[in-house]
Amino acid sequence: MRPNLVFWVALPLAAQNLFQGSVSSGEATATPLTLSLDDAIARGLKNNLGVLAGENQGRSARLERSRALNALLPLVVGGISETSKQINLATYGFKFSGFPTVAGPFGYADARATLTSTLFDWQARQNLRATSQAVRASELSFQDARDLVVQAVAAAYLEIIASGARVDATRVQVATAQALYERARDQHQAGVSPAIDELRAQVELRTRQQLLLAEQNQLAKSKLTLARVIGLPSGQAFEISSAAPFAPLEGLAPDEILRRAYDSRADYRSAKAQLQAAETARRASLAQRYPVASISADYGDLGKTPLQSHGTFEVTASVKFGIFVAGRYRNDLEQADITVKQRKEELADLQGRIDFEVRAALLDLTSAADQVAVARGNLDLAGQTLTQARDRFAAGVTDNIEVIQAQESVANAEQNLISSVHAHNLAKVSLARAVGLTETSLKQFMGGN
Repeated sequence: MRPNLVFWVALPLAAQNLFQGSVSSGEATATPLTLSLDDAIARGLKNNLGVLAGENQGRSARLERSRALNALLPLVVGGISETSKQINLATYGFKFSGFPTVAGPFGYADARATLTSTLFDWQARQNLRATSQAVRASELSFQDARDLVVQAVAAAYLEIIASGARVDATRVQVATAQALYERARDQHQAGVSPAIDELRAQVELRTRQQLLLAEQNQLAKSKLTLARVIGLPSGQAFEISSAAPFAPLEGLAPDEILRRAYDSRADYRSAKAQLQAAETARRASLAQRYPVASISADYGDLGKTPLQSHGTFEVTASVKFGIFVAGRYRNDLEQADITVKQRKEELADLQGRIDFEVRAALLDLTSAADQVAVARGNLDLAGQTLTQARDRFAAGVTDNIEVIQAQESVANAEQNLISSVHAHNLAKVSLARAVGLTETSLKQFMGGN
């Protein structure tokens, strides 16, 4: 039984699709690439769609902060105009005997700069603080996206290692079945064993050959998965260079790991920042009741012609406050309260999820380590059984049924050992993700530290 990629199970479907995707870079080359785990992670952090989406979200958050800041900064605009007018005075009620009813045409030129500035707007200041906290949350979310990419790449890379080990083990089994078949055929031709032994050995050989084809296909698909995750060009051949030997981890205390996770997990810190942003946004809703003070001023040169112009200016200070705003303030505050409550619940849920992920990864790690020990012992026993069965068959004590059954036991024991080691390494990947700072933690755990 093979373990599934733990990473994909732990994420919602939308997130799975996001981190399975990538943007390919470069062109495929005829020379196969050699990829270490570090190389694959570096390519994934550059090309994976999850990282690229995180970058776009960060840019959007910074843009919102820039807009909030611009609302507090003074605005200065300038302009030059040339005006020509003719006015019908009768429309304004000027209609006197002896006076013309039409004035003009006349013209004037105006060069002017206008300043508009907010002196006090507590709501805008609170909005700026909220967007600043949202930017921090976005930055942490981007770091969390990088951690998820590391997890995805490592899981895909380890799957290739396991698939390659299964192919190698199955090749050995095919070679063993081939030797058994040839021996049974020779003995049958020599008349010392019945035809059923040859047929039985041939069926076993064909079964192992069929399994080898399936394992080779799985290895090719595992390589496609990794290529997709890290953004390799279509059709680019590659080989992996990193091994994943069994390196048990000792002395892992759940409470200590949990404290490290709460300090390191970028998504947990991002959730805290989002809660702070929501609480600040609530204060901004309360600040709508405060008056807003502003000033506007302009200075320019006005005249019939530039040579006949003179400086003019105007300064206006104003204070605005709500008198009747219906239930707008109350509705905005209620909506802000709902958002704060939602962020608190999300933070509490994430805290519980981190606790679950850490403890589950530690359980998987312990269980997989025990399974590796059992699988190794079972493989040794199966090997001894196969040796004795061959000796008994060669001595003519029994037919080749015992040999084939013993060979099946060895094959199953090898596959169980490969799956157990793979499950142990996947548990390390899950633990590295659960702890946080996935890339650094993964290097420590894979080395057995």
